Parts: sequence; C-alpha cells; structure tokens
Amino acid sequence: MVGFRKLAWVLFVVLIPPAYAADLTTAQVSEILAAARPGRPADLSGKSLENLDLSNLDFKGANLSGANLFGAKLDGANLSGADLAGAKLDLAWIMRANFTNADLSNASLFGLVVSSGLDISPAEAPIFKGARFSGARIIARLSGFDLSGADFTGARMGADMRNQSMGLMRTDLSGANLLGTDFSKADLGRASLRFANLTGAKLIDANLSGADLSGADLTGADLTDADATEADLGGAVLTNARGLDTIKGFNPAQRR
Repeated sequence: MVGFRKLAWVLFVVLIPPAYAADLTTAQVSEILAAARPGRPADLSGKSLENLDLSNLDFKGANLSGANLFGAKLDGANLSGADLAGAKLDLAWIMRANFTNADLSNASLFGLVVSSGLDISPAEAPIFKGARFSGARIIARLSGFDLSGADFTGARMGADMRNQSMGLMRTDLSGANLLGTDFSKADLGRASLRFANLTGAKLIDANLSGADLSGADLTGADLTDADATEADLGGAVLTNARGLDTIKGFNPAQRR
C-alpha cells in the first residue's frame, strides 16, 4: 500500500499540465537580486520564472507576488520574508529552501518537490517557520517540517475526492512541528496529521473530516466548532484542549 501511494504521488506530479516559457533568465534574475537595496527590495512580481534554476539565490524580502514559479528549482534559496502572495509554486523544487516569515497567502502549492528521493530526508527539509499560508491551496508532502507559528487561516488543504482515480492525494503534515499554528477555518479534510505537534494550535471552525490525527499532540489546542466527522483521533493528546464539546462528529468519551 505504501508503495502504491508513492507511485500515485509521482503520477500526480507528472500529470500536472506543463508550463510555458519564463520571462527572464536565471542570470537576469540574479542581476535584479544583486541590485536590491535596503528599502528597495527586488521586484519580480507577476513575472514568469517557471522552470528556472534559482537554487541558492537570495530572495530575502523580495516581491514575488503573483509570480509563476511552476517547476522552478529553489533548492537552498533564501526566501525569508519574501512576498509570494498569489504565487504559483506547483512542482517547485524547495529542498533546503528558507521560507521563514514568507507571505504565501493565496499561493498555489501542488506537488512540491521536497526531497531528492521518494523518502523525505531531514537534511533536505525546507523551513516554513512563521510563514503565512492564509487562503493558499496546498496539496503537498510537508511531513516532519518546521511550520511552527505558521498562519493557515482559510487554507484549502483538503483532498479533492472528485479526482482520486490514482489513489488518495492529500496534504501530509504527519510528524510536522505545528506548534502555535493557526488553522482557523482551514480545510484539512482527509489530511494526514499523524503524530504532528499541534500544541497550542488554533483549529477553530476547521474542517477535519476524515483527517488522520492519530497520535497528534493537541495539548492546549482550540478546536471550537471544528468538524471532526470520521476523523481518526486515536491516541491523540487532548490535555487542556478547548472547545471539545463543540466539535462536530466527535465524542471525547468515546475516543478510541
């Protein structure tokens, strides 16, 4: 079953429609970044940078809002504090990339390439600490990553059950550091959050239907009005969790 799911993920990535030509070359992007000054960040907003090799470049604080980074290689790139609002990062390679405090609100993140093989290596893990994903559409493997303090309010991370002919394609946050993250009103339908650290997380009015939260640490989390219909909370830690009596489809007294 594990092998089939990995194969299904590869097929999902391969079948994403191809992109078109970039507006700039890698050399031109490097020149724009080099010309940036304090108070005058590099402006690449709305540019098509698809399929470019931008590995190890310094985009710190750059304006990439609405940019098309489809299939771009961002391995080891510094995107801390960058404005990626509305950007398209489908199939982008992001091993070792730093997205600390980046704005990824309303961005598209399908099939991110987060490892050089099928198994995720901690040494290749990108960093998303404090990043903003509000309203973003995300179907990606983010297991074991540092997403502490990230803002996922209204993010659309649920599996599309109308298009699952190759097996379940869902967001994988298993084992991730989600300390203090905000998932208020987020769609996490059928997402995997197994053994994730959700200490102090906000899951207010979140859709957790069919999600796998087995073994997750929800100490002090706020689950007010969340929908946990058919969710797996077996072995989850709910110490001091708030709003348990308001969760749809969940009875703490009958927890597995």
